[in-house]
Amino acid sequence: MTRSVSAKALGRSTGTERTLTVLIGLLALLGGAAALVVGAGWLGTYRAGRPLVDPIALDWLSGHALAARVGALVLGVVLLWLGLWWFFRSLRPEGRPDLELGDDLVVTSSAISEAVRLDAETVDGVGRARVRAVGDKENPALRITLWLVEGTDLKRVWEQLDHTVLARARESLGVDVLPTAVRIELDTTAPQRVR
Repeated sequence: MTRSVSAKALGRSTGTERTLTVLIGLLALLGGAAALVVGAGWLGTYRAGRPLVDPIALDWLSGHALAARVGALVLGVVLLWLGLWWFFRSLRPEGRPDLELGDDLVVTSSAISEAVRLDAETVDGVGRARVRAVGDKENPALRITLWLVEGTDLKRVWEQLDHTVLARARESLGVDVLPTAVRIELDTTAPQRVR
């Protein structure tokens, strides 16, 4: 089952990059902690003076030098390719579709975002909103962040958003389906001073 471009656009976030960065950081931290424990002699006084690579592994590598070199070269090329792919994937700008509604009528992604944002801020309980049009011209999608006022009925906000704001957006853009990712946060008020 293939995902549409708009579904990929809705799902694209920094979560994957953050997860990978955290995992690499944890591995580096664990490696550093292990080196510190061994170097300090906590695993035995003679362990710190021994070579890092086991002599049996060194003997095997010297006996199979060609296979070890080819394996290291292939692994290095694969890691280089994965690193470059990840780097360029992370830098790729996110699509912001300008929709062509007619022969001479083009609606920019910023106009779509601003119109939906203004409409979403009229929903009862929404303090402010941020909207981003993502995807491509054939499959537009929206990413909406709503900041709710304290004490707001979430179910009512969700119904108004779906039945009014998104229905008007679908009708205005002339699409039957408009994939939307909604993030809801509680709008913080200014801290009150205790007397």
